[in-house]
Amino acid sequence: LSLLEKAYVFSAKVHRGQVRLSGEPYLIHPLEVAVILARMRLDLETIAAGLLHDVLEDTLTTYEELKDTFGPGIAELVEGVTKISRLHFRSSEEAQAENYRKMILAMTKDIRVILIKLADRLHNMRTLKYHQPDKRRTIAQETLDIYAPIAGRLGIDWIKTELEDLAFRHLEPKIYASLARRVKRERKKREKYIEEVKGILHERLKEQGIEAEVSGRVKEPYSIYRKMQRLGVEFDEIYDIVAFRIIVDTVKECYQSLGIIHALWTPVPGKFKDYIALPKANLYQSLHTTVIGPYGERMEIQIRTWDMHRVAEEGIAAHWKYKEGDKITEEDVKKFGWLRQILEWQQEMEDSREFLSSLKVDLYPAEVYVFTPKGEVKELPKGATPVDFAYSIHTEVGHHCAGAKVDGRLVPLDYQLRSGETVEIITSPKRHPSRDWLRFVKTSRARAKILRFLKEQEREESVAFGKELCEREFKKTGLNLNRLLKSGELEKVAEAFSLVSSEDLFAAVGYGKITAQQVVGRLLPQGPEPSREGRLRRLIRRVTKSRDLVKIDGLENIIVRFARCCHPLPGDKVVGFITRGRGITVHTADCVNVLAADPARRVEVEWVMDKDSTLPARIKVYAEDRKGLLAAITSSISNHGVNITKAQVKTTKTGGAINLFELEISNTEQLEKLLNALRKIKGVRRVERIKRWGAEA
Repeated sequence: LSLLEKAYVFSAKVHRGQVRLSGEPYLIHPLEVAVILARMRLDLETIAAGLLHDVLEDTLTTYEELKDTFGPGIAELVEGVTKISRLHFRSSEEAQAENYRKMILAMTKDIRVILIKLADRLHNMRTLKYHQPDKRRTIAQETLDIYAPIAGRLGIDWIKTELEDLAFRHLEPKIYASLARRVKRERKKREKYIEEVKGILHERLKEQGIEAEVSGRVKEPYSIYRKMQRLGVEFDEIYDIVAFRIIVDTVKECYQSLGIIHALWTPVPGKFKDYIALPKANLYQSLHTTVIGPYGERMEIQIRTWDMHRVAEEGIAAHWKYKEGDKITEEDVKKFGWLRQILEWQQEMEDSREFLSSLKVDLYPAEVYVFTPKGEVKELPKGATPVDFAYSIHTEVGHHCAGAKVDGRLVPLDYQLRSGETVEIITSPKRHPSRDWLRFVKTSRARAKILRFLKEQEREESVAFGKELCEREFKKTGLNLNRLLKSGELEKVAEAFSLVSSEDLFAAVGYGKITAQQVVGRLLPQGPEPSREGRLRRLIRRVTKSRDLVKIDGLENIIVRFARCCHPLPGDKVVGFITRGRGITVHTADCVNVLAADPARRVEVEWVMDKDSTLPARIKVYAEDRKGLLAAITSSISNHGVNITKAQVKTTKTGGAINLFELEISNTEQLEKLLNALRKIKGVRRVERIKRWGAEA
């Protein structure tokens, strides 16, 4: 222990008279850092460097003096920690990238530099309450962004977890306090449950001759908070806040234990990970599974051997065994090939943001696995919605889908399902498929069923509409519809138009493919000869031929309206759609409703708009939530001669605001000028034109 005594005396001497913000002697800090390093079971040289880690930064001690007193090994460790501590950053993203770079570069010389810095940061976070609020937030954010992820990457889970919880406590003090109280209450309530599950596991494993240590816990506040944020739910809606760990002697017993657990309780699909066969980059190994345990409670279970547990707790420190004079071997470096890989990245990339983005690789599974209320598992493609789920159950369930609940809470029909969720479909005989569903469904089954229903529905409407038009025209010439149907005359007319039945004939009239007058012409030879195109199309052609456009606001005897699904504006490419009983509906050319509709009912449309005319347009403005910004936005809109007819403003939990406006716009040119002006307002993050209002925007 002579080395530690020597380091302690030296540190006490050079730090004499220095005090921390807490009022304690400064020497308390390096002592606590050394204790943390000892807990990590590091060598004496590293612990000694922990006692000395601040002497170059906070005292008059020089590198040469440190090297002469303790040797080059300890001197280099202390200098490495000092270099990291002296870094100053221009932005949060730049800070994160530069920190990764500097730390990884330090690793190439000695990984212990990082371990000492993590111990230093951990103790500083434990005593962060003595700093001013602004300083606390800055340090806490840096810890959450940089140091906690690095601890996780190095496999030192207990440091990562504590750093995250301490940072969370200072970044969101009110939320943390509320969650901590609820977790404490939950822990008391769950103690009996945990003991019951531990007893069941012990008994079942022992029956199979497996000696195991079983432990259970309630998850930490930050872990629960992250899940609440990710899923958009409240604390009471988090179902798997209890986790268990099983430690056995051999790898074989790990898989045997997994089989016993899955035989005992139903596993949640998509929640099993085999990190034994495929270890993480930091050499972490365990089996992870989530099951539906006693009383229908979800619970996570980790299964590992004692060797795996040591690696999981100590991380990289479990692999680096330092002795006096030893060096890192090539074999040691190969174990952590990801360090060399990241080094290669950073050497190739000059831009810090580019380097940072290369570290943020996220792999997404191609499928999601969800439960029916009866516990049946359904496999769906990633991005699938409750409508896809409904059609996977039964066509009629899909056709009458009125709403959905996921894990007991109502969700919109375009909600993207996640693996492990339980989905319940709410049906109503009055509800039917909407063309809007085609915008978000993912499965080919759902899309095909929706299209078929819509086509059949349109045919029924067209038959009824065509029949009504024919009957009206027949009365003008003294023809009786019922008599013609009974006599079979209409069947002959249908054949003349290459159709199969009178119903097909009515449908063709309803679609506008032929006119009622053409049908009369076939029934009464002295009438006008039928042409190959309907009167409606001839009328449109007559208008468009003269001026190569359709006069949208003045076609005689034809109702024209603008689609609410896409809100076309002069300047947009548009197309007309013949709608039963509603004349022509004008859509934008890329509107999903028109693209999915019957091409035979489309007609060409071009704009003829008076300069003084306006149409509704909707925009969404993402901005900061600050005083006066809304006034600046509405003032800019007014300065462009645009009237606001409707507005909706809501704030987000991240300090932002989402502003929805319905405006009276003359054309797309005017709208684009306005959008560009809004983008230049300080505090406005993004501006976009939207087609739908509210939740569907």
